[in-house]
Amino acid sequence: MGAVGVLAAAAAVTTAWSFPLSPIGGWQGIGFWIVVVALGSVSVRMPGGAVADVGVAPVLAAAVLGGPVAAAAVSIVGTLEWREIRGLIPGKRGGVPWYGTIYNHSSVLIPSVLVAWAYVLLVGVSFKPDLRSLGVLIALGVVHVSINNGLTALAIAVREGRPVRSVLVSNLRQFGLSLAGLAPLAWLMAAMYVVTGPIGVIPFAVPLYATRASFTKIVEIRDMFTQTVRSLAGAVDAKDPYTAGHSERVQRIAKDLGGELHCSDSELEALEWGGLLHDIGKIGIPDAILLKAGALTKEERMVMNAHPVKGEEIIKPVEKLAPELPIIRHHHEWYNGSGYPDRLVGHEIPKLARILHVADSYEAMTAARPYRLTPLTQKQAIDELHKFSGIQFDPEVVAAFDRLIARDPEWITPNIPEGLRQTHIPRGS
Repeated sequence: MGAVGVLAAAAAVTTAWSFPLSPIGGWQGIGFWIVVVALGSVSVRMPGGAVADVGVAPVLAAAVLGGPVAAAAVSIVGTLEWREIRGLIPGKRGGVPWYGTIYNHSSVLIPSVLVAWAYVLLVGVSFKPDLRSLGVLIALGVVHVSINNGLTALAIAVREGRPVRSVLVSNLRQFGLSLAGLAPLAWLMAAMYVVTGPIGVIPFAVPLYATRASFTKIVEIRDMFTQTVRSLAGAVDAKDPYTAGHSERVQRIAKDLGGELHCSDSELEALEWGGLLHDIGKIGIPDAILLKAGALTKEERMVMNAHPVKGEEIIKPVEKLAPELPIIRHHHEWYNGSGYPDRLVGHEIPKLARILHVADSYEAMTAARPYRLTPLTQKQAIDELHKFSGIQFDPEVVAAFDRLIARDPEWITPNIPEGLRQTHIPRGS
């Protein structure tokens, strides 16, 4: 992050000797665009860590109108948020750390100054609202989004321990086209500013606000959907005090395994929600069976084993959760074909279901259950995974589990009550 800050400072220094280009109207015009950017620039953090900011449009407009100086000024001052200011005040909590503020603004400053210089080299020092300037700005808008997203992806990857390429592809897939599409809007804003003055920019506040509101609404809807899914998972856990938090822990293990196995972002999202909902079918299992302390009879076992199919039936009407249905239905299939409900073999079992099966089984083995109050230790549970690798579990998933443990022995340490020792092998999750 320090290197990016130094690079940003260098970019700012290289522009200090130049002067605002005439189309922007001097420093007064730069001040106007700072205000426009400040009013329209609100970062919206998207699922997966991507940051969408419609303030890109006025930043690009200022860059082509006022050159590198304007680009630097609006990038540093116009995009400053209150939470960043709060982070600079001693004793204030909840703000962005100073190094985070430097990095955030550097990720905007660097591509903006580069775009401004490139525009001067390709078009000249004056903005003309013609097809040539439009084409150049659209191309430079793609460059701006690519650099900005690259720097953002780097920060997310370092913070979350994810591959940079995976984060970058996810960010660009989600909003790359939408943000690059703000370049024509930037050209229109610059054209209206040149033709009619500052008043011509005001009408663009509506589409900017609408775009920002749509991004925000996407996040709100997803958050609401996730909260609903968590509530459904909580309803299952609430039936059995022994499984409180089980779905959350399975979700975490499954997502980490998915990341280790290079699952795509859509697959990781399916593991996230599938992990929460894999036992939703247990809502239909009578408490007398679900909470039974002793061994189940053959008839009771048949009822219990029906919960993956019941879960699929419950979730099937929700179209958004269609990718999670194979996980819910098949998370108890065994690699050798002796599982349920469809007795699938090997790679006939959906990949994500094989991942979740390992996560679910490990969590179940290291947690107390009515039929086995004493959990296995971490070593005992891992030994069970190895013992049944290629029989119950996919060897590739078990190997991924081993790699995660090898890198961080505390990765998923079970919470075992002190003094307890394992005496029974778990019958299932």
